[in-house]
Amino acid sequence: MPEGVKQIIETLNKNGYEAFAVGGCIRDSVMGRNPHDWDITTSAKPHEVKKLFRRSVDTGIEHGTVTILLPDGAYEVTTYRIDGEYIDFRHPKEVIYASDLKEDLLRRDFTVNAIAYNDSDGVVDPYDGIGDIERKIIRCVGNATDRFMEDALRILRAIRFSAQLGFSIEDSTAEAIKKLAPLLSNISAERICAELIKTIASDSPETLLTAYEAGVTRVILPEFDAMMNTPQNTKHHFGSVGIHTIRTMQSIPADKTLRLTMLMHDIGKPQCHNRDEKGIDHFKMHAVASVHLAGDIMKRLKLDNKTIRIVSKLIRYHDWHLDPNEENVRRLVNGLGKELMEPFFLVQRADLAGQSDYRKEEKLDRIVRTEKLYKRICERGDCTNLKELAVSGMDLLEAGLPKGPAVGEALNAALNEVLKDHTLNNKEYLVGFIREHADAFLQAKKM
Repeated sequence: MPEGVKQIIETLNKNGYEAFAVGGCIRDSVMGRNPHDWDITTSAKPHEVKKLFRRSVDTGIEHGTVTILLPDGAYEVTTYRIDGEYIDFRHPKEVIYASDLKEDLLRRDFTVNAIAYNDSDGVVDPYDGIGDIERKIIRCVGNATDRFMEDALRILRAIRFSAQLGFSIEDSTAEAIKKLAPLLSNISAERICAELIKTIASDSPETLLTAYEAGVTRVILPEFDAMMNTPQNTKHHFGSVGIHTIRTMQSIPADKTLRLTMLMHDIGKPQCHNRDEKGIDHFKMHAVASVHLAGDIMKRLKLDNKTIRIVSKLIRYHDWHLDPNEENVRRLVNGLGKELMEPFFLVQRADLAGQSDYRKEEKLDRIVRTEKLYKRICERGDCTNLKELAVSGMDLLEAGLPKGPAVGEALNAALNEVLKDHTLNNKEYLVGFIREHADAFLQAKKM
């Protein structure tokens, strides 16, 4: 335990109170993992805790929680409690302080999170959480139906812990999830989003299939169910759009933005699905449809604007036809921006990993050759955007082009020339080119 945790427990013990480190920090320690946070539970009431420490913050005083500030960090200290009647399938109507540690552990969600420890008493594990860690299962404390009826978010937490820890969900807990999944409609979008991202950004994003089979995605992400039910009868794929999606998530680093991109890169396919007379499935314009649908979903989940912007852009370009020539690559960089080129190549490789073996080597070769061309373009310093163009709007005004929208038209035309041939990015040539076509730029804006 960190020195701060030991200090808090010892201080509380010396003053006649019980105190234990509890929950996820003990679970992770038992598993040999490095805990991110250390929580402490105690028989002392909040006002009693505050008297013993010089610096504290009332971070959750209504729930009996005080945060103690020490030189090595901030630690939450919560009084033993029993939750009163739950309302809205999420929050207890009242919190009742308890005098017994086992009562406090009984109110917790899963056995693996209902373990406590201090150096004097050792491990306190009344619900066999350590046994469940050894068996690698997620099991509710007590009756699973009761736990989920109290707080429906626990349904998503069960799936998330299964993904993060690599554990299966115990049978009675899994049955309760299937029965009570509709209760998730009472949970806020922000909470759903947080648990969904932790699940897909884990080492086991395929756990999303568990959520699908339990009817959970039908409530929180029905678009995934549509993908699971959309076949891909084509040489390039096997299985449904949903199975392809899972394989692509497994094939890309466990990063929030990248996993969200793969989750939704084909999410527009169900609405674009068309089968020809030969029984072959087609999904024309699915990238555009996916961008629009993914944007709606991310807004629904209350994701931040930066994430929405990046994910949407990567989805739009995920099936860009890689023609390994310099002009094609410069236009790709112009559209995506250099900052998204590395993620783009990861997306391309992951998308390919989720496809059939049909022409796979050829497709991989195109990715490799495009990456090499991109590296060459960067090393050479080719112009790929207006900022890198050898002429500016001021240069064009000085060259005689009248002030107005035609300047922007001329700059875009100049950039188009440079994207075709990087050697043309010099001021003398571009000013001459713009003067030669000045009438066309002016006329285009009038039209």
